[in-house]
Amino acid sequence: MNEITVLVVDDNALLRMGLTHAIESEDGFKIVGEAANAEEALALYKQHRPDVVTMDYQMPGVDGVELTRQLITLDPDAKIVLLTVKEAEEDVWNAVQAGCKGYLTKRAGEVEDVFQALHEIATGHTYFPAKVASKIESRLAHEALTPRELEVLQGLAKGFSNKEIMDELDISEGTVKLHLSNLRKKLNAADRTQALITAVQRGIVDLKEQP
Repeated sequence: MNEITVLVVDDNALLRMGLTHAIESEDGFKIVGEAANAEEALALYKQHRPDVVTMDYQMPGVDGVELTRQLITLDPDAKIVLLTVKEAEEDVWNAVQAGCKGYLTKRAGEVEDVFQALHEIATGHTYFPAKVASKIESRLAHEALTPRELEVLQGLAKGFSNKEIMDELDISEGTVKLHLSNLRKKLNAADRTQALITAVQRGIVDLKEQP
């Protein structure tokens, strides 16, 4: 095929510059644009319709997962690979559900993996390294949490008691206890503390994001 055209999306200017330089120096690839945020990415995508988009996961405002959804809504054939430091099971799953075709962790010395991913995705394939694929398989084996169970879990992450969760969600204490019981079963946890630890390990909740 002709040169693979690439749009690089990353809010970190140094990382964006480094990735752009690496891709441009490799035969068979052409950078058609660089974007620091969702607005720039959408405008450049409409203008250039690149073969592949490299997408940072963590960006202020619209993150990489939501931007992936927006790009695929704009163009169902959009091909996007997430480049990220986020490795938790739920992070990977959210990206896959959004429609990304590849998922790579940002690690020094792995630029060859980026080239391979770009080529595979541009030619109609997906690119999920073994470690990432195992997380997808693991997530498929787990029962999904309901929106209300996620809200209760967020309450646990904030350190709330049952009564505080009850007041915040405007539900009865019995309902809180029922959701906690379901959470323990789904997360295979003996108590609420273990349920929270498991949820953090899987990336379902992020304690750093709690007030």
